[in-house]
Amino acid sequence: MTDSPTPLLRVRDMAVDFRTLEGPVHAVEGVDLEISAGETVAIVGESGSGKSTTAMAVIGLLPGNGRVVRGSIQLDGQELVGASEGTMRRIRGGAIGLVPQDPMSNLNPVSKIGTQVAETLLAHGLATSKDVDRKVVETLAAAGLPDAAERAKQYPHEFSGGMRQRALIAIGLACNPRLLIADEPTSALDVTVQKTILDQLGRMTGELGTSVLLITHDLGLAAERAARVVVMHRGRIVEQGPARQILEDPQQPYTQALVKAAPSVAAVRLRPDAYRPAASVSAPASVSAPAAVGEPASATPAATVASPAAASGNIVEIENLTKLYKIRGKKEDFAAVRDVSLAIPRGETVAIVGESGSGKTTTARMLLKVVEPTSGSIRYEGQDVAGLTGAKLREFRQKVQPIFQDPYSSLNPMFTIERIIGEPLDFYKRGSSKDRAARVRSLLDDVALPQSMLRRYPSELSGGQRQRVAIARALALSPELIVCDEPVSALDVLVQDQILTLLRDLQSEYGLSYLFISHDLAVVRLISDYVCVMKDGALVEAASSEEIFTNPRDPYTRRLLSSIPGNELDIAS
Repeated sequence: MTDSPTPLLRVRDMAVDFRTLEGPVHAVEGVDLEISAGETVAIVGESGSGKSTTAMAVIGLLPGNGRVVRGSIQLDGQELVGASEGTMRRIRGGAIGLVPQDPMSNLNPVSKIGTQVAETLLAHGLATSKDVDRKVVETLAAAGLPDAAERAKQYPHEFSGGMRQRALIAIGLACNPRLLIADEPTSALDVTVQKTILDQLGRMTGELGTSVLLITHDLGLAAERAARVVVMHRGRIVEQGPARQILEDPQQPYTQALVKAAPSVAAVRLRPDAYRPAASVSAPASVSAPAAVGEPASATPAATVASPAAASGNIVEIENLTKLYKIRGKKEDFAAVRDVSLAIPRGETVAIVGESGSGKTTTARMLLKVVEPTSGSIRYEGQDVAGLTGAKLREFRQKVQPIFQDPYSSLNPMFTIERIIGEPLDFYKRGSSKDRAARVRSLLDDVALPQSMLRRYPSELSGGQRQRVAIARALALSPELIVCDEPVSALDVLVQDQILTLLRDLQSEYGLSYLFISHDLAVVRLISDYVCVMKDGALVEAASSEEIFTNPRDPYTRRLLSSIPGNELDIAS
């Protein structure tokens, strides 16, 4: 607890229940929390621990079946429990700002980004009709969006996941609130943009006296950005105190497990069992090697690579891949991917890292044959993917499965979890109905979900639980190659650790190959054999995982590595 006699936010003995058909669910029990003016406090814990529920109770945005059944919530001495909706509307946005986690569910898909920011500014009297356009651009630019004037004219579907999250951050910061509740505000962002956004939040705290309640599963980020850390487990606070003290000397077993599982901290500890050493790469000693093919002689040394694991061969070879897009109002095409060449050795993990808009996901979608390349070639087991049709294409789609980034939009909201996971098995008629049902139950066990989830719908699951369902669905057909597009970005550290371990175990047992797309370099270090670094659609550096993380050659790669949250922490193993 803080020693401040008059904290900005004071929560006392708060309990939150949810009404369900089976009876009340006690989601939060006996929470005591204080935040002083200008202070940043982080709440950490796994999905379902009560982090977001606590925050939503403070701002008065609990779902219709949820309510505060006991306790007190005071903002600057004003009691919020039992306050009228009119009072809470005035407080929300003005006194308390919110940056929610999921950008697709919180941005209006049929309204331009600038219009949505303008609505907030006008509603709170922070702009007039004459100057609102200028203030919209200033607000978007402050949240780290490049070309803010042009971006304001675009719709959410024209933004990358990271850009959509930055738009939400712009809306949350627009009114300069006294307390900002940031619920996983940077989970969709690459590390450099994450640093930009968090630096902005830090400037607000210092210059405006704004307090921040940060909800996060990233303990490295919590330690760097928060004065104090509150650890929640099963609806209760199990430990809280100064951030460095909590992470460097955790007292409770649950906190100790969180610290041990945190990739941003674990990567700094150089876990030797987390990735294969570079010695396993059968490339010339003068080359740092992940697997590019067909590179021109003029390529930079960092990107000139030989094909490793020649004995087992490559399952995928990508050569001179380019994707151009027409941009409304622009004469020149936009090059999302430019002349990229790489290969994925059979049974290995190749990671592609880079900032939002670097071309990572576009490359993955071309491999999945969701997006057609403008030029270049993709060969899967020696076959040109572009030429696959009919039975050959059906076979390819069974062997190559995706795990997408956003579990909110990749799961059919009208299907039960059982039907979502079983859909690929039904479509390709794998086994009898009894066999398929047993396979679905087994997959739930693999991704650490209880069997009781089978009859539920996506709306009844947390973001982390939805992503585990997406992973189970991808594993259903026992594929040979899985394209993982930010597969653990929505997961808390304990489940993230379980999923990464699961992916490694499955790879070892079945010889799976992975293309792993991520902005989280700490996670990439734990799982990848080779790393390809992309910037502005081009490959700027490619090498073994160990080489990239211990001896990066390109300045951009070094900047990415220096932005990893927690990279300066001294955490004991």
